[in-house]
Amino acid sequence: MAGGEGKRLKAVTGSLPKPMVPLLGRPLMARCVELLRDNGFTELAATLRYNPGPIMDYFGDGERFGVSIAWRVETQPLGTAGGVKACMDLLGGGDFLVVSGDAAFDYDLRRLMREHLESGAAATVALAERSEPLRYGVAVPDASGDIRCFIEKPGWGRVVSDLVSTGIYALSPRAMDYVPDGEPFDFAAGLFPALLEHGERIHGALLPGYWSDVGTPRPYYQCCVDALDGLLRLPDVQVTAAAAEPERPRRGLPGPNRRSGRVPCRDRARLMRSLSASLMDCGAEFSDGLTISSAHCAARIAPDAGESALIVEASADDPAFAGRLAAGLEGLAQSLEAAAPGGGPGA
Repeated sequence: MAGGEGKRLKAVTGSLPKPMVPLLGRPLMARCVELLRDNGFTELAATLRYNPGPIMDYFGDGERFGVSIAWRVETQPLGTAGGVKACMDLLGGGDFLVVSGDAAFDYDLRRLMREHLESGAAATVALAERSEPLRYGVAVPDASGDIRCFIEKPGWGRVVSDLVSTGIYALSPRAMDYVPDGEPFDFAAGLFPALLEHGERIHGALLPGYWSDVGTPRPYYQCCVDALDGLLRLPDVQVTAAAAEPERPRRGLPGPNRRSGRVPCRDRARLMRSLSASLMDCGAEFSDGLTISSAHCAARIAPDAGESALIVEASADDPAFAGRLAAGLEGLAQSLEAAAPGGGPGA
């Protein structure tokens, strides 16, 4: 499906159709076509509507991408399912995949088709987890993985799941019998409710991997960053992580009695800055975390290398004092964390 104009992405696309927006040097649709090819899907049909010329000129018949592409240009909007229905004569009569040419994803599409065929469902929807699913169609599957209902773009009061539809489907030909010919008809609002109403099964497949609908400039920017970071796997993009200095073992604190604690936080470095400023006049040293010491006691605060938290250590001749010193420094760190922008309970 490559008919989108991408109105919300105009700051990036300009006059280009949305499937042609570049993702690290190549159009989104090119990334999609290459993923289909690499998963063994080489016979493609594309449905177009808005400004189809740049897309058809770029891909041609698909030969240079290792696929065959047949084109259908809508003269009037047919919706997502209606546009696919118009391509049924090109699809060979078997089960088939539907993907969006303007999304970024790296799913194992062979696995999706295999799961669909094994389920025997009329349709299989690739699902993704989203902690804030308000912009999507929320899916509610049962214990067997079959979807019982969809809730389209709910407010928080109607959110009952974190699973959302990605717009990537495996379909049987019988599913398309519920789509009228030549009329506007969508998958989410039309076909899927019709399938459920007629007792047809819709399977939900939660696939490992990356997916983003790249609908507005912010997720588009994030998608580019994710590709550079290797979260979205693109075969021609080299991910080079910055080499971090290996963690050195810390020196032990002097004193016979030691106490330690942890303070979870949102930003280790920022909280350490606040602590450094607070304890600087106490004669703190900064060569091995933040260390303060006297003849009878010592304490150190340092970031946990593995997660966003600080480690607090204290030692003293008196075990009770070591405990009070550790607890006092933990309390200081917690108060500074709560006072930071966005801090406080529930932050």
